Amino acid sequence: MEEDLQREFDRVVAAEQRIEPRDWMPDGYRKTLIRQVAQHAHSEIIGMQPEGNWISRAPTLRRKAILLAKVQDEAGHGLYLYAATETLGADREDLTTKLIEGRQKYSSIFNYPTLSFADVGVIGWLVDGAAICNQVPLCRTSYGPYARAMIRICKEESFHQRQGYELLMTMMRGTEAQRRMVQASVDRWWWPSLMMFGPPDKDSSNTEQSMAWRIKRHTNDELRQRFVDMTGPQADKLGVTLPDPLLAWNSSRGHYDFGEIDWDEFWQVVGGSGPCNAARVAHRRAAHDNGAWVREAAAAYASKQES
Repeated sequence: MEEDLQREFDRVVAAEQRIEPRDWMPDGYRKTLIRQVAQHAHSEIIGMQPEGNWISRAPTLRRKAILLAKVQDEAGHGLYLYAATETLGADREDLTTKLIEGRQKYSSIFNYPTLSFADVGVIGWLVDGAAICNQVPLCRTSYGPYARAMIRICKEESFHQRQGYELLMTMMRGTEAQRRMVQASVDRWWWPSLMMFGPPDKDSSNTEQSMAWRIKRHTNDELRQRFVDMTGPQADKLGVTLPDPLLAWNSSRGHYDFGEIDWDEFWQVVGGSGPCNAARVAHRRAAHDNGAWVREAAAAYASKQES
């Protein structure tokens, strides 16, 4: 019986069709999806913190409104993704507990500080740009609820990237101090943005199976190369220098060559020793604790409605 179910699962995946919540799926497939989608959801929620820090300090009302809307979007993305994990049998409260206890991860990029308002623009350009490269293929992932959530998320992330780039273009047309601020921000965020795609393929333990299941559509290194190829011309147009002396177009490959990432730094941040790891998790824990009364009230209301 289980062999028949496995064959049907394999057929659906091979035919580029969708696995839905009520379909049979291998335990490994379910566990892999819960791990990946939960990490994605955690990243959206934790990712509200670096830019949310600048809402009250945005230089104009227009910039404040734009940033507030973006942070609200990220909260919505987290909601969609937590809902997707629940279709796999995960419990949202349990996932949050695992996050604040350090038993689940979120994207390493959010463990770096935002030191100037230019960082808001660079996050939009580089961080959201990297997210788009990573996430657009997930619109074709094999699990239906995840794929459908990603369609809306990617539309909004694309807008976030354009907003970030527009902010940087405005600053680059401003004063020399503003241009220096943008360049300093690019210098800080370039390498962490490349780290967002995860470890090199040779060190990625999950990629091969995730691609076989069509959860993932491209390897980490393929996506990283796509991002560099996309970003190089944008940097030229913007008038900033990406902080990599080895970055150069290779006409024979049809791609940019670029330098080696500091993988020691990557693993240090992933392991919890980055500049802001402790602060990010502490803030999330405090928010979760402070919101307990809201969850209790909602549960009590729902129980009353059912009775």
